[in-house]
Amino acid sequence: MTYIILSVVVVVLIALIARNVAIVPQANAYVVERLGKYKHTWHAGIHIKIPFVDRISNRVSLKEQVLDFEPQSVITKDNVSMKIDTVVYLVIFDPKLATYGVEHVIPAIENLTATTLRNLIGELTLDDTLTSRDTVNSQMQALLDVATDPWGIKVNRVELKNIIPPRDIQEAMEKQMRAEREKREAVLKAEGSKQARILEATGIKEATVLQAEAAKQKAILEAQADREAAITRAEGQADAIRKVKEAEAQGIEMIKQAQADDAVIRLRSLAALEEMARGQATTLVIPSDLAGLAGNLAALKSALDGTKGPEKQ
Repeated sequence: MTYIILSVVVVVLIALIARNVAIVPQANAYVVERLGKYKHTWHAGIHIKIPFVDRISNRVSLKEQVLDFEPQSVITKDNVSMKIDTVVYLVIFDPKLATYGVEHVIPAIENLTATTLRNLIGELTLDDTLTSRDTVNSQMQALLDVATDPWGIKVNRVELKNIIPPRDIQEAMEKQMRAEREKREAVLKAEGSKQARILEATGIKEATVLQAEAAKQKAILEAQADREAAITRAEGQADAIRKVKEAEAQGIEMIKQAQADDAVIRLRSLAALEEMARGQATTLVIPSDLAGLAGNLAALKSALDGTKGPEKQ
């Protein structure tokens, strides 16, 4: 009987010890109350509480939490109704304040986020709301962080996940976007056509300049060729004249060397006169000393006859 009682006592003690030994996981914290009053906060590790005196009132995660709230209805400054859902990133830095600072932390943050969002969007127009997400995010983060600080909560970031305007606004925005795209397309086409015309005109201009330059070079080459041909012809004529003059000079020199007298010269003149008479000229020039020329011819003939006489003997 004694053994049975001892066994029961041992089992009860083991059960009490097991129930009052707590192992706190990493990145977690336990809020402990003693006789209904806050005593201390347990962090990661093994802890023992006093049976029937200490109680773990709250288990708090110290990790960063992501709260994705349902879309909230808001009205912009220009009276456009839309729905916006937000995502809040927060972390509990004081488990005691998170336990005793507010009742139901997550619903409290959701309601606080919705009211803050309505206040901010109510001061913006539709276009500002659509184009100022970063501004709204930063303002909401600052406001929520200040409001949740007494709860031991740090709001790290707030994001507007979706902005859902009414259907008719969406259709108008789609039409506007389509018109903007068509406008940009028309502008791009006009710009391309303009550039094409500019390039074409530039090409024609450059081709005209090249043609003019080629014509100029051709004219220069032709002028140079004509000049060289004229020079060559002039040189040929000058050479011919020079040769004629040289031949005449040589003939005169030969006549001088042969000691021809006036009779011979006059005879040659008569021969030239005879040649002129056989020509096609209609005007004859008769020397003024034709009588003297005839006498010289007679004397020359007598001299020639006298020379031929002895040869016959």
